Amino acid sequence: MSVTPAERKPIVSADDFDLSDAGFWARPMPDREHAFRLLRELERPAFYQEMENPLVPPGPGYHALVKHADILEASRNPEVFCSGDGGATNILDMPAEFAEYFGSMINMDDPRHARLRRIVSRAFTPKMIKQFEADVETAAVRIVDDLVAKGPGCDFVTEVAARLPLKIICDMMGIPEKDYRTVFDRSNVILGGFDPEYVGLDMNTVAERLLTAGMELQQLVQDLAAHRAEHPTTDLTSSLVNANIDGEKLTMQELGSFFILLVVAGNETTRNAISHGLRLFTEHPDQRELLLQDLDGRLPGAVEEIVRLASPVNYMRRKVTRDHEMNGHLYRAGEKVVFYYWAANRDESVFADPLRFDITRSPNPHIGFGGPGPHFCLGAHLARREITVMFRELLRRVPRIEGGVPERLHSSFINGIKRMECAF
Repeated sequence: MSVTPAERKPIVSADDFDLSDAGFWARPMPDREHAFRLLRELERPAFYQEMENPLVPPGPGYHALVKHADILEASRNPEVFCSGDGGATNILDMPAEFAEYFGSMINMDDPRHARLRRIVSRAFTPKMIKQFEADVETAAVRIVDDLVAKGPGCDFVTEVAARLPLKIICDMMGIPEKDYRTVFDRSNVILGGFDPEYVGLDMNTVAERLLTAGMELQQLVQDLAAHRAEHPTTDLTSSLVNANIDGEKLTMQELGSFFILLVVAGNETTRNAISHGLRLFTEHPDQRELLLQDLDGRLPGAVEEIVRLASPVNYMRRKVTRDHEMNGHLYRAGEKVVFYYWAANRDESVFADPLRFDITRSPNPHIGFGGPGPHFCLGAHLARREITVMFRELLRRVPRIEGGVPERLHSSFINGIKRMECAF
């Protein structure tokens, strides 16, 4: 569903838009900025009915948490604001048939969440990530080599931003290069949101497309895991399929769901942060110049500011397990709350001049990798490393590279850029 400019009602108050309307997410970015500022000014979180969907019965509606303080407090209280009842990645409850493919630990609560995280977190310790640093740098060099050889005018998203995280994640898992395109295409479908390019216009076929994409990704890694069980190597699939922590092992279904989470979360979000980063430097040449004056010294701060403003994941959803009062507002058992990280990262009470891109911003307590608590992004350290290495290589070799007007993903969940021509 899309809304033409002529049909768009001007946003004057919080009553002039509906976050459950797919058309809202097709509006220009200034409209979205203005809308969420209006929501932050309300005394209590706005409440919305859920969008209609033929796959699931109507839900109870949801509270839109848009303030930094609200999301922090709720994130620290997973016993009340749970992830497992219906799923965290969708406002609508996840249909039962989707759980086999998308029922990853991000959609679970303790103790099952803790068990899975304990098994897979060994692959994301700083020591393990350090082993991949040389691979990240080698891949970044090759990507920029290819970019320079191809010349200006190409699509930055597919030629640069998507290639690095896709290669690193596939290499970590031991996925061969011949399957990279499959992983890329299927993850696009899974995170396609309302975008007809990826999921079509017919809601009745969306489920089929999503389930097929999930099934193909799960089959890919399960076939590899079966081989690694008999012929282990040093890749992550071997580690996971043979892991035995206090007698616990991943089932094949759990391994498949984790792989889908890994390629979707680690590939899509990092590629969008890199894409948004280039556009930010294009729109703010003063910050590019400031960074070029001390690339190594200022790059860590620049990465944090890119993640804050990009906020690649717009939201996560929770369900209230019992009546609970928070910041003066009562939440009833069974209600849903949605953490709008993108909005909270623009909270005027936390970030001075929040729409300004400032690579020296300090402190920068953004929640671009999620709020505190058990669901903080497991791959945050790797994502930071990939963004850092990619921009260091780009700005050393093509320091004047610019990103054109982005073609945005039509999605309420992912703040994505599908295509963006680059010039240098």
